[in-house]
Amino acid sequence: MNLNLSFDLPVTLIDRNPILDLAAKTGILLLAGLLAFLLARTLLTRGARAFARRTRSGFDDFLVEAGFFSRAALLAPALVFFWGLEFFSGLKGVLDHLIFAYLAVAVVLILAKLLDALSRLYLTFEVSHRRPIKGYVQLVKLFIYMLGGVSVVAILLGQSPWGLLSGIGAMTAVLMLVFRDTILSLVAGIQMSANDLLHTGDWIEMPAMNADGTVVDIALNTVKVQNWDMTVTAIPTFKFLDTPFKNWESMTKSGGRRIKRAIMIDQSSIRFADPELKARLKKVQHLAPFMEMRQKEIDAANRASGADPSSPLNGRRMTNIGLFRHYALEYLRSHPRIRQDMTLLVRQLQPHADDGLPLEIYCFTSETAWALHEDIKSDIMDHLLAALPEFGLRAYQRNALVDSRAAD
Repeated sequence: MNLNLSFDLPVTLIDRNPILDLAAKTGILLLAGLLAFLLARTLLTRGARAFARRTRSGFDDFLVEAGFFSRAALLAPALVFFWGLEFFSGLKGVLDHLIFAYLAVAVVLILAKLLDALSRLYLTFEVSHRRPIKGYVQLVKLFIYMLGGVSVVAILLGQSPWGLLSGIGAMTAVLMLVFRDTILSLVAGIQMSANDLLHTGDWIEMPAMNADGTVVDIALNTVKVQNWDMTVTAIPTFKFLDTPFKNWESMTKSGGRRIKRAIMIDQSSIRFADPELKARLKKVQHLAPFMEMRQKEIDAANRASGADPSSPLNGRRMTNIGLFRHYALEYLRSHPRIRQDMTLLVRQLQPHADDGLPLEIYCFTSETAWALHEDIKSDIMDHLLAALPEFGLRAYQRNALVDSRAAD
């Protein structure tokens, strides 16, 4: 008799106390919903992985990686909750609203994972490097979350979502203020995509933001740039509307990268080419044909003008810097890694006070990779600097020049 009372006592207390009865039913229903979710997630994920391994399509793999099927399992508890409504006859109306609100949240979360999978699938196409869509995906997610939030509030209040949306229209000014950066970033993203200005993998330079490196991510609100010192700069997307930046991608596509470097010539070393210098330089393969042609041209001009050869200032003469300039030009023309179909110049620039005479090398290498380009440029400058003494020229160095003159 006592044994039966001990088992019947909890049941009797629950039956007599409505609060305990409601709590017990709620706990059992929530536990059943949790078990349904865990069971559905296990079955869906395992089944999806097994199916993905047997198919050639990559989309199902991206759905699994994005966690789409784990989120889809959120629908299973809703079925359990609808089944359990018969135990809450007095609260059926309120619970209906709660379950539908839960379904709205679940659908929003599932759609977000579906967008993630579609975004990953898009990245497998070549066009994704030229037309990134991550910002647009984030914008669609934002709209889905906003619509989901409005739907949840409308369901809980028992009103039409369209009525709430019309009321939100009065808050447009506030929303514009709150989402100002997002709206500007969206406009910037559309303009960059329409004008083909920026892609993932491009090398960009934006001095105002201390960014100089490769674009690794283009999102709705930020563009991430991995700088050459391996730091990462996050630039607000709307900054690309009003901040100047340089995109080096067209240089890479052109197949040529510019060398623009000047050798500072000590102007005191510039002189007319004497017979000894001419005889020595005629042994240089790049100069011999030019010197022979130029000497004939100069002799003919001097004879025509009746120039007195007793002074080098009469008539035309070759100079050591002129010969060096032409040698540098011919050296670049014969270099196997210099683009001959692009601009190629060796020219004098306006000298600055106490800085020597700049002789600028302007050409394009056939290698656009940074390390290879710098290696070619250094080899060219090494050779030309080493060739200066053969022409009787000196590179300008202010302290060294002062020291040498003081020693004299």
